[in-house]
Amino acid sequence: MAAERVLVPLSDTVTVRQTVGYAARSGLESGDSLECHLVVALPYDGDMPEGQRQYDEAEALLARAENWVEEDIGSADVTIKTTILGTDEYLFGPRDYAEIFRTYVDDHAIDRVVLDPEYSPGVTAPMLQPLERELDRVGVAYDEAPVDRPARHQRLRSHTESFDRLFAMFCISYGFFLVLGDPTYWFDLATGAAVAGIVSVSLAHVTFTIPLDRVQSPLRTVRFVCYIPYLLWEIVKANLAVSAVILRPSMPIKPSLTRVNTRVRSGIPLLALANSITLTPGTLTVRANDQQLLVHTLIPSAREDLFDGGLERAIRFVFYGRESAAIASPRERDDAEIVGGDEL
Repeated sequence: MAAERVLVPLSDTVTVRQTVGYAARSGLESGDSLECHLVVALPYDGDMPEGQRQYDEAEALLARAENWVEEDIGSADVTIKTTILGTDEYLFGPRDYAEIFRTYVDDHAIDRVVLDPEYSPGVTAPMLQPLERELDRVGVAYDEAPVDRPARHQRLRSHTESFDRLFAMFCISYGFFLVLGDPTYWFDLATGAAVAGIVSVSLAHVTFTIPLDRVQSPLRTVRFVCYIPYLLWEIVKANLAVSAVILRPSMPIKPSLTRVNTRVRSGIPLLALANSITLTPGTLTVRANDQQLLVHTLIPSAREDLFDGGLERAIRFVFYGRESAAIASPRERDDAEIVGGDEL
C-alpha cells in the first residue's frame, strides 16, 4: 500500500503540538506507512528586516515538530520532510497561503492537509476560516485537527503600554486632522485635539492589536512625515485630472469598481492605504477585507494610477522600510481586476 502523504502547515500556537500528533496518528490509520510533510509559510520576504528572525523561528519550530512526530509514531514507518515556504515571495492574506499550499500539494502528490484550528502564521489572529474558504476555492482537501483548546485569557496590559497606544493614536489622529485643516488656526488646533482625544480613547486598543515596537515606531513616524508631501502631491495631481475631465463638454467619465489584492498587512497599514486612496479625488475605497480592497474609480487615469501602485509602495515604505517598497505593482503582479462598471 502506498504511503499516506500528509501536509501540516505549522505556526507557533498553543495547539500546534496536538495538531502534529493528530496528523501522525490519523495518517498511520489510513495506510501502512506515512510521509509527513511539515511546512512553515513565512509571512514576510527574507530580504525584509524581520525576515531573518522569522526564518530562524521557523527552523526552530520545524525541529520541534519533527521531534514530536518521532515521539508519537514509535517504530512505525514514517518519513518526515520539513520545508520553509515563502522565502522568495510575499505572503500576506489567506489567498496567498492557499495558493502556495496548493502548489506544494500538486508538486508532492499530497493526499490530505491537516490544519491547526489556531493557525496564525505571523499575523495577529487565527486565520483558519478564511484559509479554509480559499483552500476550497483552489480545490485542496483539508482536515481540521480535533484539539482541546485552552481557555483564552486576555493579557493584562501595563500602564506604560496602554499610554504608548493612546499617545500614538492621539498623534496620528491629531496630525491627520491638521493636515486636512489649518494648523495655524486656533479653532482647528483645539478641535483637532478634542477629536484626536476621543479617537485615541475609543480606538487605540482596537487599532493596535499588538504591542508597539519601540524601535520601529519612531522610524515609522519619520517615514510618515516624509509620506505626507507625497500624498499631497498625489491629491493635487488627481484634482487636476478630475477637473480636466469635468470641464470637458463630453465629460469622459467612466466609473468602475476595481478589486485590488494589496501587499500591505491588515490593520493600520491597510487602513492608511484605504484612506489615502479615498483622499485622492477620483477614487473611493468601498470595502477593505484582509488585504483586499474594493475601490470605485471615476476616470480611467485614476484606475491606472491604482494599478501602478504608487500609494501602495509609499505605504509599504512607511510601515516596512525602504527595502520593502521595491515591489511589483498590482498590474505587474496581476493583483488588480475590474469587477464592475462601464469597462467590464
